[in-house]
Amino acid sequence: MPRAVREQQMLDAAVAVFSRRGYHAAAMDEIAEQAGVSKPMLYFYLGSKEELFAACIRREADRLTEAIATAVSVESSADRQLWEGLRAFFVFVAEHRDSWVVLYQQARAQGESIAREVSRARRVIIDNVADLVRASGGGRVRGGEPEAVAHALVGAADALSEWALGYPDEPPERSARRVMDLMWVGLERRAQGERYEP
Repeated sequence: MPRAVREQQMLDAAVAVFSRRGYHAAAMDEIAEQAGVSKPMLYFYLGSKEELFAACIRREADRLTEAIATAVSVESSADRQLWEGLRAFFVFVAEHRDSWVVLYQQARAQGESIAREVSRARRVIIDNVADLVRASGGGRVRGGEPEAVAHALVGAADALSEWALGYPDEPPERSARRVMDLMWVGLERRAQGERYEP
């Protein structure tokens, strides 16, 4: 079996075990057994438990950002691109629940090197969303506003995904529409000069 295929099997097993047990309770023995390899082989290919966890974070973050990038058509309007990206995000979470648990829940409790991996992936997504906000504003969204809105939008999607884990029957399209209704409709009104006045 090619090395790359074997590594993917080990990472699949590790993601499943980390998701189910959490980082601290996950045992390298269990990961090796689930992957169908020996524990020494697991160490040889992917290193220590911390290195293995970092490799899982890297792979799952890359898979998420790739899924979003692949789904978004550069020929679409800004609102359509955002819809396509949000839908891809929620589909990924629905289809890769273990990945999302590791990325969103487990990674938060780990050290600085893990936090850097998660921040890198999050930064790519936020930058892309900020570009869409700029494009949608027709020049009316200026300064640091696109980045602030992008942070809020990505945070809303993260939080809604966390909620959706408890509702497996929630269709990804409905979650994407909830965020679009909440954020995009508000952005269009802001672009027209409307503001909340307390």
